[in-house]
Amino acid sequence: MARTRLNPRLAKLNRTYTTEEVARLYNLSRETVRRWVRFAGLHPIDGRRPTLIHGATLQTFVAARREAAKRPTPAGRLHCFGCRAARRPALRMADFHPSRGRGAGNIRALCETCGGVMNRRARWEAVPVILPGVEVRVMEGEGRIAERPTPPATVAFNEDENP
Repeated sequence: MARTRLNPRLAKLNRTYTTEEVARLYNLSRETVRRWVRFAGLHPIDGRRPTLIHGATLQTFVAARREAAKRPTPAGRLHCFGCRAARRPALRMADFHPSRGRGAGNIRALCETCGGVMNRRARWEAVPVILPGVEVRVMEGEGRIAERPTPPATVAFNEDENP
């Protein structure tokens, strides 16, 4: 089965490909490549057989298909994998979990429709643009045990003592 996003850089610019070579290169069916030539705008070098496709043309075609398939998430929403759609955070609330030592972090919120957890990686400076009108809390991690103000109590159990 083919990958959902084809890498345009697999095609070499100065090489010509037959239909079968394109199918092998992108792990597709030969009929898919033939449909691209007939209906989707992939232009062969000439009308003769075997059908030859220039690498630069193939690379441009695959890049254009990939770009057309993108659906950016609008502001104020995060992508919910459960719903497979862009959804608003439940109760207009989200959490920002900063990464250690960098300005980026993870935005986490609950989906308003299914209640699933939605995530997005972003810089803290970009959060107001990504989620306008949403209350975002910064969740500081506890850090390492040695960095905590009071280390956790350790309890030693002796076998001789009865609780």
